[in-house]
Amino acid sequence: MGASPPGRFSAHDLSARGNAFMLRQNSRPATWRVTTTTQFGVSMGVLDTLRLDGRRALVTGGSRGLGLSMARALAEAGATVIIAGRERDALDRAVEQINAVGPAATALVADMASPENAEEFCARVLADHAPIDILINNVGGRRINEATETFPLDLWRQMVDLNLNQAFVCTKRLGGAMLARGYGRVINISSISATMATAQMRGRSYETSKAALSMFTRAVAADWASQGVTVNAIAPGTFLTDANRRWFQEKPELKSGIEARIPMGRLGEPDEIGALAVYLASEASSYMTGAVIVIDGGRTIW
Repeated sequence: MGASPPGRFSAHDLSARGNAFMLRQNSRPATWRVTTTTQFGVSMGVLDTLRLDGRRALVTGGSRGLGLSMARALAEAGATVIIAGRERDALDRAVEQINAVGPAATALVADMASPENAEEFCARVLADHAPIDILINNVGGRRINEATETFPLDLWRQMVDLNLNQAFVCTKRLGGAMLARGYGRVINISSISATMATAQMRGRSYETSKAALSMFTRAVAADWASQGVTVNAIAPGTFLTDANRRWFQEKPELKSGIEARIPMGRLGEPDEIGALAVYLASEASSYMTGAVIVIDGGRTIW
């Protein structure tokens, strides 16, 4: 029997996976062996439900920061990962990191700043890299710190395109393609700024876009829940990405001020978001959709 296309399982594949799961299960001490059942009726251990073997994942903005941390985690869990970013050099460095922990990764140069660019990118992915089983819409950022009363309309539209509209396009095109297969995972990267105004920042296009992205997540999750495709979001607080480290070197008082408002008293490390992405991408989260999960060291509870 021939191999199934990447991201799809034949009956033979499922049988082999089930046998492997049971072998691992039976080798574990009975005192801590825990089982669960997937939609395929295969009994497997809790940790096995986090495996992503045979799945193909796409992470936009995956060449650095939280995107790279999530891409690396997905690969370590067994997924074949595609990352997209603007700079070839950064993508090549990221691929080296991903290849060190999982299957060979693919890098695609793409500028997702506009919906039109996102449309072209999705067409390329569907033509050359389908099927996509896991989509992480990670592109975004706060590039302009301008007061609302002087914020130019064209710049406002650019920021909404960057933080919201390109994610809509990718969800529509790549997430929509999952519906015909009856399986998929869409993970949108929102922010705690979706529910609170960030101090010392102005303009508010970022907060507005992220709030819309969180609600878009919930609405599409309701539409697609009965069709096998889950749609969830992660709302990170402040993490020590390379960009933030450089920023805090210039403004150490800003870092200490943020830390003072976090119950844990520290900022997040990028690798701390990876396991959450794996959970949402895996069978372990099969009954979760429409969730916006906050990971912020407790920042939003004070």
